[in-house]
Amino acid sequence: CCSASGCDYIAHAHCATNKAIWDGTIIKEGYDERHGPSNLITDVIEQISIEEIMIASKIKHSYHQYHNLRLTFSGEIKDDSQCDGCMRPISTPFYSCEQCKFFLHKNCVELSKEMRHPFHKHALTLTNSRTLGDYSSCDACGHWYQGFSYRCYRRGCSLNFDIRCMLMLDTSNHPSHDHSLFLEHNQQRNCSACSGTMEPWSVAYRCMKRCDYTLDVGCATLPPTAWYKYDKHPLTLTYSDDSEPSQVYCDLCEKERQPNSWFYYCADCDNSLHLNCALGDLPYMKLGNKIKGTGHRHPLTVVKNIWNCPPCEECRELCNGQALECKESGCNFTIHWDCCWY
Repeated sequence: CCSASGCDYIAHAHCATNKAIWDGTIIKEGYDERHGPSNLITDVIEQISIEEIMIASKIKHSYHQYHNLRLTFSGEIKDDSQCDGCMRPISTPFYSCEQCKFFLHKNCVELSKEMRHPFHKHALTLTNSRTLGDYSSCDACGHWYQGFSYRCYRRGCSLNFDIRCMLMLDTSNHPSHDHSLFLEHNQQRNCSACSGTMEPWSVAYRCMKRCDYTLDVGCATLPPTAWYKYDKHPLTLTYSDDSEPSQVYCDLCEKERQPNSWFYYCADCDNSLHLNCALGDLPYMKLGNKIKGTGHRHPLTVVKNIWNCPPCEECRELCNGQALECKESGCNFTIHWDCCWY
């Protein structure tokens, strides 16, 4: 067990010494792995006192060296503003650059440079995916993303978790299930939410009772609400559907939904959407960022189409929601993310 104050991590002896998660190193008592600052704040420029606690109000950050970042506790936030660390919609408190559209939640600024994950034997290093390329793929949930991640740099090891998956708790009381779910690896089951098959190395939440309920990480971290352009109400993540089979359709793409799969639903307007239709294909890519290496002669920009959606250059279906678009003058090229790689 962990002897650190406030940490309740416990493992069986044979689980803790599994070669997949322990490299055989015995750490001496009192040893501290940290060297230098624990996070990526390179300089605190200004501080303020709140209830006798000093808080950094203006900082320099390792991943935005050009300008200072200033702390905001309240104020109007644009609907499409995203944190450049976790890629979730921005919310207070956050740091931002006055010259650029660069935002970081306060929690993302304070992330440790190194962290350990219970399913990996090496320490993982906080990394910005933009320094490695335009985007990366998370080894836990499989989502393409931009922003921060924790990556293993040991020789022969390339494990990479985005920070949403890295910070997941060991247990979850998910509203879709009556029992507690426990985080496990070495999964090879079907997800109870989307029916997708997980790979043997997948990380997932599983119920240890006889029901054997399993959620892959992507489904376990779905937001409880989403928005649909033709609905004035938020759509709620819904786990079951007792509608007639002839009524099980998505109101955005108009294709059939799987009766046992989760979906987003508005009871007031009777709108039902597939998960991907509600959230978009690229929920963790930042709108306005450019993507290279797609095969198109120009860089493509991540966009969100709501009105007058153009057809995809590959499949010819309308590019509703998120897509990639060429902004070069005279080049009217728009394509779905998945269609880029055909």
